[in-house]
Amino acid sequence: MADQPKLSDVERIKTASNYLRGTLKESLADPITGAIAPDDTQLIKFHGSYQQTDRDLESERKRQKLEPLYSFMIRVRVPGGVATPEQWQRMDALSDAYGSGALKLTTRQTFQLHGILKRDLRATIQEFNDVLMDSIAGCGDVNRNVMCAANPHESALHKDVHAVAAAISAHLTPRTTAYWDLWLDGEKRYSSLVNDGEKEDFEPIYGATYLPRKFKIALAVPPQNDTDIFSNDIALTAIAENGVLQGFNVAIGGGMGMTFGMPETYPRLADLIGFVPTDKVIDVCEKVVTIQRDWGNRENRKFSRLKYTIDRVGLPAFLTELRLRLGYELEEARPYQFTGSGDSFGWSQGEDGKEHLTLFVEGGRVTNKNGVELKTALREISAFHTGEFRLTGNQNLVIANIDPKHRQRVQQVLENRGAWAQTQQQTALRLGSLACVALNTCSLAFAEAERYLPHLLDRLDTVIQANGLSDEGILIRMTGCPNGCARPYLGEIGLVGRSIGRYNLYLGADHSGQRMNKLYKEMLDEEGIVAELTPLLEAYAQDREPQEKFGDFVIRQGHVAATVQGLDFHA
Repeated sequence: MADQPKLSDVERIKTASNYLRGTLKESLADPITGAIAPDDTQLIKFHGSYQQTDRDLESERKRQKLEPLYSFMIRVRVPGGVATPEQWQRMDALSDAYGSGALKLTTRQTFQLHGILKRDLRATIQEFNDVLMDSIAGCGDVNRNVMCAANPHESALHKDVHAVAAAISAHLTPRTTAYWDLWLDGEKRYSSLVNDGEKEDFEPIYGATYLPRKFKIALAVPPQNDTDIFSNDIALTAIAENGVLQGFNVAIGGGMGMTFGMPETYPRLADLIGFVPTDKVIDVCEKVVTIQRDWGNRENRKFSRLKYTIDRVGLPAFLTELRLRLGYELEEARPYQFTGSGDSFGWSQGEDGKEHLTLFVEGGRVTNKNGVELKTALREISAFHTGEFRLTGNQNLVIANIDPKHRQRVQQVLENRGAWAQTQQQTALRLGSLACVALNTCSLAFAEAERYLPHLLDRLDTVIQANGLSDEGILIRMTGCPNGCARPYLGEIGLVGRSIGRYNLYLGADHSGQRMNKLYKEMLDEEGIVAELTPLLEAYAQDREPQEKFGDFVIRQGHVAATVQGLDFHA
């Protein structure tokens, strides 16, 4: 008999969890510690939460012989990033009542609450469920929040594309009743959590051990790739004719994470495999998920994402299996063109006459600080706004479908609270920036990101302004580790933390998210970063060709080679 593969410890935990319950109930009731049991720290991710500590306080708490200051991050699922004013108000209130006071908008179009104490977890989750939001599958080895184009210029088509995103999300939501048992006192408050009448838990898509690793799906509407779809396990490009949605081009196998010192790990962009009509897109997503469920690596989580499955078995073999499970062939991919991956800031008007306003939110952190009362302004707007709040994949916010009679009132509130200039008086470099949370709460971070990038941008903006590049969009992304939560490998300038104050510098990504960057310099401190980028930006200002983007320029000038595919990333 052949040796059975040795499964990772997380697989053991999932197998013994009774459909994601584990001993979470007991952990939550334990008054002795602010933490939960070690195995439960894995299971609670499936419920949308991570246990964290305040790393800024570790040394002092050790000195005082105190346990680390444990708290929890909760990531709410918001399919397509669309939230009602009531939902915005509730998340705003919860961030004050139980959290750190700030409301975090993530790079996957969701809300995150930080600093929730264990004793407040259940109340927090119940209160956002009361406004029809949930956190199941916000994290964990399942399909995460489904992203969708948020560009207000595409409002006529957005409704149909968002409906597809919401349908995919609902179809791939875990069916276990553990979530409402643990957090909602057994009440089926939200229809997506109903277990289809089953008396016992059953996962028709995932099975009892769910997926080998996390799974991500995103949809985009050309010409804007504002969800960076090719960084996802499944990338869906909306194809329309005469303004009518026909279906989607499908690409598979994207993923941003890698591990330093392991060149066999790498970021990868998804491969385009064909076109599918709208009525079959859920079927295709499900079958790709089930192949990954059955074929994915459950021994070593560093190689468990779909991208490694595809590269291990080969794309032709994967597509053969997909065809067998579907019972039909995908159609040939249809033409499309992406021109950018950023957000379109300021006011715009939809075809229906409704107004949209896209605001820059630095680091995705909605708060009141330094005379900018953005949090208060948005709370005031939510009290009279009759449209939606759309979270973008770039950590920004669209106040969408504003009644034209409210336009002046919205702008006046923002001006009164000092928040209007936050979008209007920034360089395009800053408007296109992304950063992950990193220190002080992320346990994986080697370096700062969200807290540090604004300072670095102050210095780089000086170079940008001196060279007449204030309006030239250059995508800059920073993360505190190589896992890639802020998609640094799709930055025309990418900075990935190696240690406190030291970063690897990557250059050469495509402005529209269709080519990754490549390592340029390692272990740079702030002076090194500025010293390396200054002559490159000066040369770009002087020598670029008409309409040439910075990522294309550094490749044409020979500073880095183009990364054609994930396997070329380290070359």
